[in-house]
Amino acid sequence: MNALEASFRTTLIGLVAVASVGCVPQEKYNDLDLAYRSQQQQLLRTQGDLETTRANESRLRSQLAQSAGDLETLEALRKGQNVDVDKLLADYESLLKKVGNMNGGPLPAEVNAALAALAAQYPDVLQFDEKRGMIRFAADFTFDPGSVGLKASALSVLSQLATILNSNAANPFEVVVVGHTDNVPIKKSAAQNPTNMHLSAHRAIAVRDALHKDGVQASRFLIAGYGEFRPAVPNGPNGAAQNRRVDVYLMPYFVSMASGTPAVDALPSGSGSGSGSASSKAAAPTKADDEPTK
Repeated sequence: MNALEASFRTTLIGLVAVASVGCVPQEKYNDLDLAYRSQQQQLLRTQGDLETTRANESRLRSQLAQSAGDLETLEALRKGQNVDVDKLLADYESLLKKVGNMNGGPLPAEVNAALAALAAQYPDVLQFDEKRGMIRFAADFTFDPGSVGLKASALSVLSQLATILNSNAANPFEVVVVGHTDNVPIKKSAAQNPTNMHLSAHRAIAVRDALHKDGVQASRFLIAGYGEFRPAVPNGPNGAAQNRRVDVYLMPYFVSMASGTPAVDALPSGSGSGSGSASSKAAAPTKADDEPTK
């Protein structure tokens, strides 16, 4: 017997005792009657709460049993797919490492010579890093301010670059195009490029599209845009021209391609035959100032 039931019975006994002795003060009788009714209501509420608690407990136990069954099913599925998951994780980690290092070289000697000659022909537009297998386009000479449209002079240089990329010696390499900006907020082209991240990616795509139009296979490209988050030099009040750039890397393929594109182990050791540096000379681009291209 719990405390509430004991109290209820004590009150009930009190009422019976009062009734048995005959005449009692009405006030005392009313007090005992009120206490009896109050405790009776409290008992009913407590019993209702107990029933609700038991129902909740039953529902929770059912949900727990169902969750345990789902967990067993997922565990069985995971064990059955461990090999595939482990391989995917290994491939992913390898890809992250390669993208993080972003070093393509060494390239075949013929490709190095052709790219070095092209960069020497247009020193204001191009820089070539032989160690990293990277060609850097200065954005101020490649794009109009605040635009992702390529200048005519830049299109001519990209056409010559495409000739080198399509050579037999360079063809086994993936073409990674990465856009960068300074930290100056977008103003003129905010509708098309809400952020510097958008601008950098859109400019990388513009370079990719020009190279593809000149015959570089679409499956060879990987596009990225870092916005202002990978500066080459500290930014000043107007940013920095060195940070407004598009880098093109020649890198071994990250993964084998089902279409027959060579995988890493199928790459040449450093020699190959094909076209060298481009023979046609484009009009030299006009030198730009150091104002932000936005």
